[in-house]
Amino acid sequence: MEVRTTTIPGLTFSVQVEEVNYRDSFGGLICYMATLYRIDMKTSARHLIRRSRIPGAAAEMKREFERDGIQAFRRLERA
Repeated sequence: MEVRTTTIPGLTFSVQVEEVNYRDSFGGLICYMATLYRIDMKTSARHLIRRSRIPGAAAEMKREFERDGIQAFRRLERA
């Protein structure tokens, strides 16, 4: 099982993308889970924002932050 964690820092909070891949011995995908958390700067508490079981969803979430920049953070701040 492979777990990849990417943290995107922000001004008021950070966003953490956690991606879990579990493959069989032949390389076939058994389980995939991408989870998006908002991390509060003061308390370091993680708040679940979005979860997806679609392979490649973590890359899509990262692209959204790269494309929209501060606007993506503002949308998540209201969530």
